Amino acid sequence: MTARYIAVLLYAVMVIVIGFKGSRKTKSFADFALGGGKIGPWMTAFSYGTAYFSAVLFIGFAGKIGWAFGFSGLWIALGNAIIGVLGVWLILGSKIKQEANRYNVQTMPELLEARFDSPFLKIFTSAAIFVFFIPYTAAVFMGLSYLFEITFSMPYSYVLIFMAVFTGIYLVMGGYKSMAMIDVIFGMIMTIGVIILLVSTIQKGDGLPNIFTALRNIDVKLTSLVGPPGIIPLLSLIVLTSVAPFAMPQLLQKFYAIKDKRSVKIGTIASTIFAVLVTGTAYFTGALTRIFLTPQGSPAAFNNGKPVFDALMPEMLVTVIPSALTVVIMLLILAASMSTLASLVLISSTSITKDIYKGFLNKTASDNQLTRLVRIGSAFFILLSMILAFLKPAVIVTILSVSWGAIASVFLGPFIWGMFNKKVSKLGAVAGSLGGLAVCLTLFLLWGAKMVPQAGSVGMITSLGLVPIFGFFRKKN
Repeated sequence: MTARYIAVLLYAVMVIVIGFKGSRKTKSFADFALGGGKIGPWMTAFSYGTAYFSAVLFIGFAGKIGWAFGFSGLWIALGNAIIGVLGVWLILGSKIKQEANRYNVQTMPELLEARFDSPFLKIFTSAAIFVFFIPYTAAVFMGLSYLFEITFSMPYSYVLIFMAVFTGIYLVMGGYKSMAMIDVIFGMIMTIGVIILLVSTIQKGDGLPNIFTALRNIDVKLTSLVGPPGIIPLLSLIVLTSVAPFAMPQLLQKFYAIKDKRSVKIGTIASTIFAVLVTGTAYFTGALTRIFLTPQGSPAAFNNGKPVFDALMPEMLVTVIPSALTVVIMLLILAASMSTLASLVLISSTSITKDIYKGFLNKTASDNQLTRLVRIGSAFFILLSMILAFLKPAVIVTILSVSWGAIASVFLGPFIWGMFNKKVSKLGAVAGSLGGLAVCLTLFLLWGAKMVPQAGSVGMITSLGLVPIFGFFRKKN
């Protein structure tokens, strides 16, 4: 126990030091939001990966999907790596940097406004970021806090406060520069952590052949190409988690800050390898909860014999990881969570400050005013998310899926068509954004929590489809 608290203390000191270092290089709004647009490949690669894969992956998704789908959940990991990382970097990496420079913009809502000459689109997408990123951030808070409460016997409220304070310290002080620097360290911690998790799990299961046989004996479908829930739920999860990154501001704005095309090439390889390792380990381990956890042996992970999905992976970690190595796993989850939190908070605060405050409320605001306001906004956003996390609403996976699907439905159609087809008009972009969100939320209300991935996937497809349907009614702007 002492080692864990010492590790957390050293971790906190590191965060503070990097916050101070980043603050010396953050003199303007552009520095705070994008690190001056000169971030190298390794910083960008780790920053993208750690923002994509948070504690929600290890705690919520890995447990729930692994239990339900078995080894077929690895298709989701493959989709995340090949589509959500490699595809995004190859298709959008250089293009986004080029378009951001062309229009001289610093946020995604600004880019959509500039491309489609639509102030409405800017304020609507900015509002969507604010509304849906709060529960998303709260879900990340909850995921880590559950883990520390169950696995390390640390009070839920203490972990929430720790995360809020120290994420706020390095982000408010140094902005994107601090975040990029610390993400390299976070990425290294996550890499070491998932290797330890993978090796420990295989050893605990007496090797891959025995693991495969044990899972097959529970249910043959758990080792088949498509797990028990079926092909439609599996494809919906692949689409939701792998295609959505083509529209997620907290990921795509990393490319606004990257230095040059060479950095994009190097970052593509590094981020893809990182994604394969992290997601593959998470979903593989999640599938084995069926083997290692039972209501009798792990009562905290079950309620009347039924699995408590948010508790499966914390119990799994206690079961398979040697006690001497739990500190590394603790830091793995902490690193993943704080990086994602910082990315979400940065996008939300910069969007509200630049797109809404300067864009509509005070168009003459100075750079110093914006820089000061974005720091205040970051702290405020963290506070709101922490309050929501204290209320512990719903299941983590449900909260994240709704937020993820809604944001992707708002941005996917207008952003992708806007990037690659200059004939699409403002009408199409607005129709895609409004229509995608409306369909996503309507289906969620009609279908319920069990079909959130399907609702998000259909909303994204709707967004992509409505843009060309309405987008060619008018001539190019």
